[in-house]
Amino acid sequence: MAESASRSTNFIRKIIDQDLASGKHTMVHTRFPPEPNGYLHIGHAKSIVLNFGIAGDYQGTCNLRFDDTNPLKESMEYVSAIKADVRWLGYEWEGKERYSSDYFDALHGFAVELIEKGLAYVDFSPQEVIRELRGTLKEPGKNSPYRDTSVAENLAEFAKMTAGEYPEGHCSLRAKIDMASPFMCMRDPIIYRIRHVHHHQTADKWCVYPMYDFTHCISDALEGITHSLCTLEFQDNRRLYDWVLDNISIPCHPQQIEFSRLNLEYTVMSKRKLNLLVTDNYVSGWDDPRMPTIAGLRRRGYTPGSIREFAHRIGVTKMDNMVEMGILESCIRDDLNENAPRSLAVLDPVKVVIENFAEGSTETLQSPNHPNNDAMGTRDVPFTRELYIEREDFREEANKKFKRLVLGKEVRLRNAYVIKAERVEKDANGEITTIFCSYDPETLGVDPADGRKVKGVIHWVSAEHGVPAEIRLYDRLFSIPNPGAAETLDEALNPDSLIVMNGFVEPSLAKAEPEQGFQFERMGYFCLDSKDSSAEKLVFNRTVDLRDSWAKIAD
Repeated sequence: MAESASRSTNFIRKIIDQDLASGKHTMVHTRFPPEPNGYLHIGHAKSIVLNFGIAGDYQGTCNLRFDDTNPLKESMEYVSAIKADVRWLGYEWEGKERYSSDYFDALHGFAVELIEKGLAYVDFSPQEVIRELRGTLKEPGKNSPYRDTSVAENLAEFAKMTAGEYPEGHCSLRAKIDMASPFMCMRDPIIYRIRHVHHHQTADKWCVYPMYDFTHCISDALEGITHSLCTLEFQDNRRLYDWVLDNISIPCHPQQIEFSRLNLEYTVMSKRKLNLLVTDNYVSGWDDPRMPTIAGLRRRGYTPGSIREFAHRIGVTKMDNMVEMGILESCIRDDLNENAPRSLAVLDPVKVVIENFAEGSTETLQSPNHPNNDAMGTRDVPFTRELYIEREDFREEANKKFKRLVLGKEVRLRNAYVIKAERVEKDANGEITTIFCSYDPETLGVDPADGRKVKGVIHWVSAEHGVPAEIRLYDRLFSIPNPGAAETLDEALNPDSLIVMNGFVEPSLAKAEPEQGFQFERMGYFCLDSKDSSAEKLVFNRTVDLRDSWAKIAD
């Protein structure tokens, strides 16, 4: 990628600069370690840009490693989706993708080493008893009755666990650290539990699986990671990260550094809640364009560059805060305003008949693909006697502030002629079905010769050549800035997060590519849907409005 991963330094880069200057490290090696139990979201994108970006800027390397220690919730669908998302964002990992399960043999050996050192024991206490004995933030924990079991007995019991001789939940392996520690994660945490389940990588080889806090630090060390970047909720766990590495025979000791996770307005980032949105059919799937997943944002029309730019703008800090949705939307507006070709589309059509234009004839007009970039060229747009315009762009009567078509007055059609509304035709319900107009054939690209001032400009599509299209007006999924604080998802949902229109688009859009972005003039930015659109039925998704309408609502 052309752009740098950061335009300014941050506390992580200062640490790396010091490590390189002191000779602690001669190169930088990072990793992105997602769990394959769901699709990646915009918060993961921040981490991807940070980890891969730092590696790139320091001419280092970055691994992609799947934290696959809980096969009950994992699947290859998620593995494939995660790899596709990382590559779509513009990054490539070092070598093959890795899995924590690649190290299950080594991890098991290190667990045995801790037992042999008297630093781990098999606990047969039920989970509720373990939780009770762990104590509270104000009270220290109490030792398990199994804490002082002999090394020989613990080795024998762990071997039985590994051989599948015990059912799930019957016992677990705990690290022996300090039940009086002020940090809950250090009060003899569980490091192995029994799971009689099939694993997507190791099949049925194992029936004991390591916990994340035991696995992650060792995987980092085995891969030679220099700087292990994670979010602030793991800050206390750094003590366990270091304790494990300090007490096993492993030469590499990566440094864990924490940064604030992304909290974004009008979204939820909890995988549990995102999964609930999918399973309870609030959305059509993980890639629903209203979802904050990378797949959903991609389908909605967000570009890799806009998401990377968003990560740059919000920066990297140690302070938790809520990021305005407007920042993300501004990034995609800036991208598409510069790079998206312009097109004509009418979402809520009403017919216009130009009575002084010859019946059956078509005039081919040249329209620029971008008003400020001649290199993007022009396209042919057919102009005919019958057109469609937006219903909201016409009024029989209006004040001077209404700069669109009014009965008895003139308006300019975008990149075409000046027309005047002469009369209307209505149906039995009084709804306008046709607007009859005249046009000035001398006004193509120029003002009227007699000096008349025509201020308004509206968009249009030829009724004869326009292509029918389903237009999906996507908006924010939630109507309140912090939906996570609501008691239920239902009360926070935006009832207008999806409105479907049946309109017409100019014929050139029949050749649009999936996910290709366009500015529908005066209406917003849209892309061709990658899932439901076909040659027989075009479907366009609104990416974002031309301007922030939510800011006006807030004001």
